[in-house]
Order: sequence, then structure tokens, then C-alpha cells
Amino acid sequence: MSEVYIVDAIRTPIGKRGGALSGVHPIDLGAHVVKALVERTGIDPSDVDDVIFGCVDAIGGQAGNIARMSWLAAGFPEHVPGVTVDRQCGSSQQAVHFGAQAILSGTADLIVAGGVQNMSQIPISAAMIVGQQYGFDTPTSGSVGWTERYGDQEVSQFKGAEMIAEKWDISREELEKWALQSHERAKAAIAAGRFDNEIVAMGDATVDEGPRETSLEKMATLKVLVEDGRMTAAVASQISDGASALLLASGEAVEKYNLKPRARIHHLSARGDDPIFMLSAPIPATKHALAKAGLSIEDIDLVEINEAFAPVVLAWIKEIGADPAKVNVNGGAIALGHPLGATGTKLMATLLNELERTGGRYGLLTICEGGGTANATIIERL
Repeated sequence: MSEVYIVDAIRTPIGKRGGALSGVHPIDLGAHVVKALVERTGIDPSDVDDVIFGCVDAIGGQAGNIARMSWLAAGFPEHVPGVTVDRQCGSSQQAVHFGAQAILSGTADLIVAGGVQNMSQIPISAAMIVGQQYGFDTPTSGSVGWTERYGDQEVSQFKGAEMIAEKWDISREELEKWALQSHERAKAAIAAGRFDNEIVAMGDATVDEGPRETSLEKMATLKVLVEDGRMTAAVASQISDGASALLLASGEAVEKYNLKPRARIHHLSARGDDPIFMLSAPIPATKHALAKAGLSIEDIDLVEINEAFAPVVLAWIKEIGADPAKVNVNGGAIALGHPLGATGTKLMATLLNELERTGGRYGLLTICEGGGTANATIIERL
């Protein structure tokens, strides 16, 4: 049976909005990580079969197939192609899935998969803002089929997060406690150097900029996002800049190029859920992945679930029955940031390093995505 191996995984520090990476062209962010990945793995870049990158709001400096542009800006061979994927917040995780599927099919042996996002330069939903000048108030406005099925109700992450908190009976206090823990775990991880092996400094950006000095008392003073709601800015992911990449290889490539893989892909899949709830799909995606892999949640040593909003994680923990002590042990996007297109492979790098540090065997990564979908990936440390 064919295998897919993760040879290495790296990322830039995650810059906060207006921070050290805010002025870097998105293409140069992408070029930085692919260049560092080639250097660290020692591969000949001419042997790469494809470069697959995630990126959301692919306009301006993120337009024009940024996977291809980043590879070329790094100075690498023109014969190597590139393709850019938009699966919203799970874009670079999907890049890994597409790359792994190419290897499993026997049509590729070496794939660079990753993602990039500069949210300081290209704000979230920038593509929709541009679309308004062409008469589209929302992505679904004017669609007969959508309106017949879902009506004209609001479709947004904020509404979805509120709906999840209400359905799973998660209080504002619980949300804020998780957010505070995210910051505390992230600061402890940075102080202990747990991210050092995955971070490739870029200019003045040497460390993740997101973690804050905060408290439950400070969070309690913030206004809710909607009247009578539970969500505040404190329990949401941060707007961020960054890039990440990993190298996938077939068993044949590992032998041919004398590579030393760090993990293998044990399972990959995706599942959908109610698009109005939008952010709840990690629950069915995880259930599906575990069933297909023949594992239980107790078999999973570490979990990275993207902290788009705190209720996403807390509802997932309740529904799956996971041990919170195994989930986002080094903090999540509430503290460290969420550079949309880069988050999937950023979290993969963190998961891989933490499995190695703790001696765990299986790690699970899942991310909620716009449209009510989620990817789930299970990796096995070697």
C-alpha cells in the first residue's frame, strides 16, 4: 500500500495586524517558507512535482496563483508548477490533502504544500468588498437556489459562533476561560521554546506576536458583538500575517532522495454540516475520520482544532468527548493568530513538533471552514 510521509514542516512567526510582517508582500512571505523548506530538507527543487498553496481573498498581492508566484520568487525552477487552493480557513490543510492524494495516486512523489496570508494588506472578506461594486451585496444574494433552500437569513461566522454557543449551552464565562487559557498556554510555549524548531525568522519577525497580557476581569469589560449575545473580540481568533509549508514525499522518494520523514499521513478526509451554523463541521469531520481510521478519540494523543472562535472548540470537546488537556496544548488562534490561508500547515507543524516532544503517536488536526465544511487529518509520528 502506498504511503505519504511528512518530511518537514515550517512556518514564519505569526505577525499581528500591523506587526513585523504587515509590510511584506504576500509573494515574498510564501517564497520565504518554500526557500527555507528546500534548504532544511536538502531536496533538489527541480525534483518537486507540484507546489500547492492555500490562500483566501486572492486579490491584489495575493492574486495570480500565489503558489506559483512564491515558488518563482524564491528563485526555483520554472518547470515546477503551482496551484492555489481556497477552502477558506482550511485552505492549506486542503493543500496537504490534495498533495497527499496526488502521491497516493502514483502521479507525484514530492509535493510542497503550504499557505500564505497577509491580512494586514488584504483584509478578511476583501474579495466580497470588491464584489460589491459589481452588485453582489453578499456571496449568496441573488441566488434562486440558495434562497429557496436557506432563505435570506444572515450567513456569517459571528452568527454561527453565537448559534453554536447557544446550542451547546456554552456560557460567556466558559468562552473567556478558554480564551485566557489559550493565551497562557501560548506564552508558556514561547517561553519554553516549543515553537523554535518550526519557526523560520523573517527580518524583524522572530517570534509569534499575538499572545496578550489579559485576564478574565479585562475580558468581562468588553462589549458583546450582538445584543444579548455571548461573543466578544476576546474569544475570537486574531487577524494575522504569515506563511507555512511542508514537504510531502512518497515511500519511493524517501528512499531515492535519502530523506528522513518525521511522520506519515494516517488519514485525510473532509465533511460538511449546516452552512448557517457554518463552524460546527469539525464535529462530523472528526467522527468520520476516526471511524474510517479505526481509531477512537482516546487513541489520539494530541489535537489541534483551529480556534476560529472559542465555542467551536468547546462544542467539539463536548460532542467528541475529548480530553481538554490534549487539545491546543500550546495555545490556539485566539492567542497566536489565524492567517487564514496559512493556518492549516502552521497547525500541522505545531502538531508534529509537539508529538515529537511528548512522544505521542497519533495527532489530529481539524479546522472549521466557510460554507460549513471541515477537514480532518490524522498523522502518525515516526
